[in-house]
Amino acid sequence: VQLQAFGGGLVQAGGSLRLSCAASRSWLGVMGWYRQAPGKQRELVAQITVGGSTKYADSVKGRATISRDSAKGTVYLRMNSLKPEDTAVYYCNFGVFWGQGTLVTVSS
Repeated sequence: VQLQAFGGGLVQAGGSLRLSCAASRSWLGVMGWYRQAPGKQRELVAQITVGGSTKYADSVKGRATISRDSAKGTVYLRMNSLKPEDTAVYYCNFGVFWGQGTLVTVSS
């Protein structure tokens, strides 16, 4: 399965962005977004099951919304009220498969 992420870029603090990740086929497993900031370990941002159950990192709760289209093999991450500490490379994850990462930079 190939995953391709879209939507990163430079955003001002307080702004919003929407990341998308499309797979080469439909996907019925857990879909997730992770991020890795410079000098830090990769961490989970959000996950969503096929039934719609979600899990969020404490650092993004209330500011992030994950959603999916299982038939299209696509997962989305909407983030509001962005902070400089949200700056990282964001990776989508479907089981053992990873996207290439998309850089999000939040300027203060």
